[in-house]
Amino acid sequence: MNRNDRSIVALVMLAHGMVHTYELSLPIFVTIWLMEFDVVNLGLTQLDVTAATLGWVVTAGYGLFGIGALPGGVLVDRIGSRRLISLCLFGMAGSFVLLGLSPNLVVVTLALLCWGAAASVYHPAGLALISKGMNERGTGFAYHGIAGNVGIGLGPLLTAILLVFLDWTTVAMLLAVPALVAGAYATRAKFDESAAVDAGAGGSSKADAGVGSFAEFVTESKRLIAGGLAVVFLVVICSGLFYRGVLTFLPDLLSGLDTFDPIPLASLLPAGLADALGVEAGSGRMLKPERYFYSGLLMVGVLGQYAGGKLTDRLPVEWGLVGAFGALAVLAVLFLPVVNAGLAPLLVFGAILGFFLFVIQPFYQATVAEYTPAGTRGLSYGYTYLGVFGVGALGGALAGTILTYATPTALFTTLAGIAVAGALFGFYLARKNGAATGSEVTSD
Repeated sequence: MNRNDRSIVALVMLAHGMVHTYELSLPIFVTIWLMEFDVVNLGLTQLDVTAATLGWVVTAGYGLFGIGALPGGVLVDRIGSRRLISLCLFGMAGSFVLLGLSPNLVVVTLALLCWGAAASVYHPAGLALISKGMNERGTGFAYHGIAGNVGIGLGPLLTAILLVFLDWTTVAMLLAVPALVAGAYATRAKFDESAAVDAGAGGSSKADAGVGSFAEFVTESKRLIAGGLAVVFLVVICSGLFYRGVLTFLPDLLSGLDTFDPIPLASLLPAGLADALGVEAGSGRMLKPERYFYSGLLMVGVLGQYAGGKLTDRLPVEWGLVGAFGALAVLAVLFLPVVNAGLAPLLVFGAILGFFLFVIQPFYQATVAEYTPAGTRGLSYGYTYLGVFGVGALGGALAGTILTYATPTALFTTLAGIAVAGALFGFYLARKNGAATGSEVTSD
């Protein structure tokens, strides 16, 4: 990588790690909110707090995380990536401060909505920056994904450790600090955002300098759909639904297993250290093993992200989608049988699931780049993350509703069906565009 590539990679790795630190820490808080809150007071009525209720609360924040990606994509084509990434980081910090001040689930919901709005601009900004500013795009996607997975794994791990010693509101406020520091760094970052764009590429598009009006937004959206983005949009929706459906309630599902019974913290520490930390027998401070299993599963995703990013430079991305979705379908079917088989099989299975949950992401990110012109790359990734995190956020509500009114078996059968649908869409793209024989894909 050249100097410009390295500067871009440094910023997007930092910001991507922050975004996913917060995103994947929320399911750990969900397990606490299920015990902390009994009702949601809406003034004229009250709702009991169940998995279904919290599923919709979390979906509200996660949904805005995706929905805001579309206007974020328009903005990045107009004002550039660095500014939006800075705003994203400061906004997420403020949102977690509000979360730490939340006295009830209504304010929790408001904090999650603020976080979703702030975080939503990152993916179109960061991915457009890689695709337009880096010469080694595939490697950039790989490192970008690795940083995201470090945040995905270490964020929940840090949250779980802090929750052993502090209440959840204090932990939420402490988590705001890294985003403030990252935001300050982002304001000083300098690089050429369009260093890798051929001035003659995509010249037929009016959006070479971004979308400047609603009429251009409609026109460019039609061009993207005609160029193949419609099917890619269905692919990313399937990925988002599976991702959110598996992860939102995974810690809560695992907490019901005998394998993951809480462990008194005092029993794990030497007497002297326990006294120094103020941890006494019978204090009620417990280690929750399912939180660490969840964090470990997510950290294995680093390998999946890296492998997926490298493979996008070596094989047709459409066939990569088919293979990754096929593996996820099989893993969804096997989840409950493996859970009941004991700890050792579950640990191996968790590592495999973590790998394939994230190997798919560089494939759909690179697919978007293949099917869209550089001038509307921000808009393209806006649509992408509208699908992944906007529509895909319904996976959390779907999971909560199924777990409340049906069974885990029904949930994982549904998730397997979603993965099969994603594989079929990938297969359609491969056949339509001759990916197996290296046919050229139109880039408008």
